[in-house]
Amino acid sequence: MTYKHPLLFKALCYVDGHWVHSNSGHSIAVHNPADQHLIGHVPLLDKPQIVAAVDAAHRAFAGWREHSLDARGAILRRWAALILDHQEDLARILSQEQGKPLAESRGEIAYAASFIPWFAEEARRLYGQTIPSHIPGAHLGTIKEPVGVCALLTPWNFPSAMITRKAAAALAAGCTVVIKPAHETPYSALALAQLAEEAGFPAGVFNVVLGEPQMAMETLVQDTRVRSVSFTGSTRVGQLVLKATAQDVKKVALELGGNAPFIVCADADLELAVKVAVEAKFQTSGQDCCAANRIMVEQPVYQAFLSRFAAAVRELRVGPALKDHQEQNVDIGPLMHQAAFDATAERVEDALQHGARRLVGGEAHALGGLFYQPTVLADVTPQMRIYREENFAPIAGVMPFDTLEQAVEMANDTEYGLAAYICSNRLDLIYPLIRRLDHAMVVVNGVKFTGHPIPFGGMKASGLGREGGSEGFEAFVETKYFCLHHQGQF
Repeated sequence: MTYKHPLLFKALCYVDGHWVHSNSGHSIAVHNPADQHLIGHVPLLDKPQIVAAVDAAHRAFAGWREHSLDARGAILRRWAALILDHQEDLARILSQEQGKPLAESRGEIAYAASFIPWFAEEARRLYGQTIPSHIPGAHLGTIKEPVGVCALLTPWNFPSAMITRKAAAALAAGCTVVIKPAHETPYSALALAQLAEEAGFPAGVFNVVLGEPQMAMETLVQDTRVRSVSFTGSTRVGQLVLKATAQDVKKVALELGGNAPFIVCADADLELAVKVAVEAKFQTSGQDCCAANRIMVEQPVYQAFLSRFAAAVRELRVGPALKDHQEQNVDIGPLMHQAAFDATAERVEDALQHGARRLVGGEAHALGGLFYQPTVLADVTPQMRIYREENFAPIAGVMPFDTLEQAVEMANDTEYGLAAYICSNRLDLIYPLIRRLDHAMVVVNGVKFTGHPIPFGGMKASGLGREGGSEGFEAFVETKYFCLHHQGQF
């Protein structure tokens, strides 16, 4: 693969303003999930090297926090501009290592860039307060202070956007960062580091490391100089991160799993509901924590919805993002790895054994490898794994409901509480539904709802804290109160 900016394809980690090899010589192979083609090898740093990244971030913090907001903002805006300037190269790197269609990758790069200038500007509004004093002769107030070194642990499904959504907030607030990307998708993170270097971040402010997964995570999370940890990934690993951060009471933000309900009311515009359901379920090949896994349709329109939805899913095109370096016109890429493929096949088989009807797909795709057919299963019940578990796969489970009370009960019947979808034209139904759903983000009659100004995050086992929006700073700042006593008159 050739790139207009060849330096973007990096196979080294980035620590203290330098590109570094592994002292131990260990590395990990990275493969394209579409064809298992070897993309390259990236170094796995040893523990002292990861500690050195924290050392660098800790040293750099004192200087970076003292940069003016204008100075920090100028560097952040240059970084965002460079990302957009090199959108095509970054998208091709992303599609190679993650597998998503190139159009989706281009969209992710634009989405990733959008967080950076927004947080650079929003940092101007990290206001403190003047508090009317109850103490004679004293002035009271608060100041927002950066917490210090932040460890950012990011996933493989959105390998660029999850870095910028975290890093832009931390850096704009005056923190320094050590980023540990997923092993499956390191090149996207390293390309962002290259552009961060070109944008002019001082040495040590922005670091990217990889290492043996458990060791790297524990080294970062347990280092007492790391004062905030932001993690996106599975609930199981998030629980381990939370437990580890409790040892020295760090700030923590967790964006974890989801099992989103999609409620179609009888009054809904079915054509719109089908379009939204297809997009909400099958973008990123279903490998999305906000994917509409449990589609619940009111009985009077259940069969009509099933017929239209199945027809739309049959039209989805499956294939690699790139073939012979040329973009392919596809909607669905491969699953990320063999474990995901095997779990997908097992969930479909479990549903069929428990009485689900297969309307579309339900088998490995003829392309072979990690490609799985877009699948629609009807008459799903709570006994089935696809109802209970987060499905990171192109599987849609559809089920009927009789009353809105039943729909709410089914929608909330999950440990997760991230996103939920409603299709209805009745405001007297919509607002009560929004209030009663135990999910932190609810979107009505559409699929697009994320972005830089919104507080993204979950309830229950879907996480703690928010990313994006003014709330996105909370993991990276502390509120410092002061009480200034004075004598006499000024």
